[in-house]
Amino acid sequence: MDFYKEWLGIPEGPRPPDHYELLRLRKFEDDANRVRTNYKKLNGHVRKYATGQYSVQSQELLNEIAKAMLCLTDPERKRDYDESLGRVFETAKDDYGRQPFLDILMKQGKLTREQMREAEDFSSKRGLSDRDAVVQMKLVEPEPAAQALALHHGLSYVDLDDMTPEDDILDATPRSLVKRHTLIPLFIDDGRLMVACVDMPDHEVEDEMRLRYGVPMRAVLATPRAINQAVSKYYAPGMRDDAVTFAGAAATPAPMIKNGKAAAKTDKPEKAAKASSSKSHANARFADLPEDEKAKRKQIGLIAMSWSILLPAVAQYFLMPTSFLFGAIPWFALLTAPPVILYVTQKYWK
Repeated sequence: MDFYKEWLGIPEGPRPPDHYELLRLRKFEDDANRVRTNYKKLNGHVRKYATGQYSVQSQELLNEIAKAMLCLTDPERKRDYDESLGRVFETAKDDYGRQPFLDILMKQGKLTREQMREAEDFSSKRGLSDRDAVVQMKLVEPEPAAQALALHHGLSYVDLDDMTPEDDILDATPRSLVKRHTLIPLFIDDGRLMVACVDMPDHEVEDEMRLRYGVPMRAVLATPRAINQAVSKYYAPGMRDDAVTFAGAAATPAPMIKNGKAAAKTDKPEKAAKASSSKSHANARFADLPEDEKAKRKQIGLIAMSWSILLPAVAQYFLMPTSFLFGAIPWFALLTAPPVILYVTQKYWK
């Protein structure tokens, strides 16, 4: 006996029917209230057969329509289910009109919706980018992750094994800069300096490279490992420690005239590079810093924590010497040390 047809009036066709046909809804119905209303009507109707000879079949069908209702009233599950039936949703966009990185991976079949939610939670809790999250969770390999990130930013992806940077281009950028920003200058193409980066560079980096080469910079993305290997290859210790002036760089602009006198030009590329370096390090995450900068931060942090204990204790000794005679706790240090230690361990070293 076809219970779908006899009890619910569903025409002959695929069995079991899809959730929409089972609940007597138009395909891809988005009104959750309508879904629940139809479910209640069908639930009451099928219960009429619960005590007769078809009690087992009645209970099975009740469970089936309940599962269909729960799926179609859960927005995320419904979206997955609709996509499995061939529904095409409008491409999501972020605040800048770009397709979200994780959505790209999901549409490419690299992530499920559940894995996408897990990656978002993982990145949020650990302060990681979505790209780093999916790679660290081993959900996506580094290369397809970098390709998806390039698509997200509207940039090209490059495999650095397939190309060799030009020597005069490499010479114009010092080793300290490429290590600080994790990038490799490649060559000039169509009036733009092509630079391999791990992510979209900030405007300070673009301005600095434009000053060095005299042309605008255009980023292309590569995997962090590929860029680090290229840095080790082309900027090994002792190589390109100092930049060589690029032959194609624009000439230094004439001094500005103010009040009849020539104003001194102070914003030279090297000074701009130092200013960018200092600001970049100040804002960078600890894990992204070069090893020498990490060691420097560790040393400064340890000194700060040590002095936050020592200086208050010494101050208490001189201001309240009798307190130490009775074995009192140096409570001055208890006031200053915890916030300093908390800042160093949770902010300065993060």
